[in-house]
Amino acid sequence: MIEVTADTFRLAQAFTISRGTRTEARVLTATVIRDGITGRGECVPYARYGESLESVTAQIEGLTGGITRDALQAALPPGAARNAVDCALWDWEAKRAGWRAWDLAGIAAPRPVPITYTLSLDTPEAMRAQASAHAHRPLLKIKLGTPDDMPRLEAVRQGAPRSVIIVDANEGWTAEVYTELAPHLLRLGVAMVEQPLPAGRDGMLGEIARPLPVCADESCHDRASLPGLKGKYDLVNIKLDKTGGLTEALALRQAALDAGYGVMIGCMVGSSLAMAPATLLTAGADYVDLDAPLLLAEDRAHPLKIDAAGIHPPCPELWG
Repeated sequence: MIEVTADTFRLAQAFTISRGTRTEARVLTATVIRDGITGRGECVPYARYGESLESVTAQIEGLTGGITRDALQAALPPGAARNAVDCALWDWEAKRAGWRAWDLAGIAAPRPVPITYTLSLDTPEAMRAQASAHAHRPLLKIKLGTPDDMPRLEAVRQGAPRSVIIVDANEGWTAEVYTELAPHLLRLGVAMVEQPLPAGRDGMLGEIARPLPVCADESCHDRASLPGLKGKYDLVNIKLDKTGGLTEALALRQAALDAGYGVMIGCMVGSSLAMAPATLLTAGADYVDLDAPLLLAEDRAHPLKIDAAGIHPPCPELWG
């Protein structure tokens, strides 16, 4: 049996990117119950990819209760629905075997790794205040993506003079804006820029100078995306809600590394249950962007531990 329920988690403060603002995380929880064993997975339907709570619920409810992880890969396309069920099946299989999920995957147990902390898009003054409050963190990710981002970037650097900064434009720039901003990104010590141009309209990245590494987010979903990134991107952002679960994410990670790409492990704004499977991807990643639990005012029972050492693997009561 596969059950799907909607859950809502309040955010600690409003979170804004170039596409809009949210004050809560609205997620779907898939629960697989077989042989008295329960497995859970979480997804975040994303309107950018044509998903809604209703459409993803319908996809999950359309599956047969006894579906296997292998069969699931063909039954649903990459996306939120497949992610929730795939991760629930990983959790169920681990509990049935009495192992941890990483043992099933044949990889080493995840170790705590440092993570980014994301600063929401806001006025320069507000972003300076955010940066100052989190200046003790070694790595800050700042949301940009407007035609007038320079004051915001300057303000963040003033607020956090020693932190490494990466920038996420969320497809919000044109090639002209990015070309103009790039020297200033370098001057202010930005280490990497994520998805500066819209997916499908990012061909210019292969023609203009890329003076700092560029990471594909919206342009990279699964292994089928990789050929289209050649010559345009240096890293790929792997998110379970894009790959359609941990099964494809593990395969994408290896394929990306084999093709010479750096790797970022990212997330949508969800709970610790959504982040837990992604911890299996973090070994050797260039950037780990699994900070969503830090943005929440409330979380799952048995949440992920995040401390000075970084994000820790989940306890079995949460997942895997």
